[in-house]
Amino acid sequence: MKQTKSLFRRFLKGHFLFIFLPPIILIFLSAFIESPFNEEELNELNYFYVVLLLFGFIIVAFVVISWIFFLRLRKRLNRLQDVMSFSANHNSFPKPIVVQSDRMDEIDQLGSSFNWMIQQLEDSRKREHEEELLRHRLIANLSHDLRTPLTILRGHVTRLNKESLSLEGQNSLSEMNHTITRVGDLMDDLLSYTLLTSGKHPFEPTSTDIGRLVRASVAAWYPVFEEKEIQIEVDLPTEATFYWEADPKWMTRVLDNLFQNILRHAAEGKYVSIGVDVEKEQIIVADRGPGMDNSSYERGAGIGLSTSNYMLKKMKLKADFTSNEDGTRVAIGRESLT
Repeated sequence: MKQTKSLFRRFLKGHFLFIFLPPIILIFLSAFIESPFNEEELNELNYFYVVLLLFGFIIVAFVVISWIFFLRLRKRLNRLQDVMSFSANHNSFPKPIVVQSDRMDEIDQLGSSFNWMIQQLEDSRKREHEEELLRHRLIANLSHDLRTPLTILRGHVTRLNKESLSLEGQNSLSEMNHTITRVGDLMDDLLSYTLLTSGKHPFEPTSTDIGRLVRASVAAWYPVFEEKEIQIEVDLPTEATFYWEADPKWMTRVLDNLFQNILRHAAEGKYVSIGVDVEKEQIIVADRGPGMDNSSYERGAGIGLSTSNYMLKKMKLKADFTSNEDGTRVAIGRESLT
């Protein structure tokens, strides 16, 4: 960008004129213009006061010009700062500022660079939004298209189950049916995560009784754990409780995902512990499975875990995982907790 004028150069020129021009003019007048006063009268005028007056004029001119210069400079910089502060406070891109192209000094160059940066950010956000929409549409279409072949496969498995097969063949069909079910669940998780991140699932936070919500979830899952012969240890205070500003449906979905993971990855441990720590305001879920690092292939891409983490972050919560070969412990609490 070509710089046509310099703000500080104009500042120095103005100061030079007001500081050095008056003495030069005074010397010129003294040298080439005959003084109307004689020497005795000049002595009576007192040279000291003349010099003092001239020096005072220079100082006042310097202060006034400097004050005007820096006042205008501060005003222009404050205008740029206000635009940046507004965007930071409202979590949005700032609006371009007005630049005087005919002047184009250092401040205008800064404003022009600022406008260029805003344009680049807006273009990047637009491209990112378009790519995200394309990705969501692709995932939705892919999930829909894969359901048809999975349904056909399940139909053939069901038909083969009616045939006379060896024990090995029946085990293979059972494994195929289980795999089809798992793939269907993964597609549902993927579609659910896509809809969630695209804002299709409404988020309605409200003051939620966490103790009551956890008891309702445990009651719903209790028969499932019993059917799998999993020992359940529950520590849910009946009187004390605490409240979070959270979406009850989302919190229930997070707990459902944790319990489902126990069935998928830690059922061999035959144990689950579910508790609420009112003092620390935490939900604690533990199992005695092989640990997250030793989970079976069924953990897949961790889409369910990503969905839960997204929901918790949206509700300003977090899940801390502690896992080893003796089991996994999950503590859900506020983000400020350490």
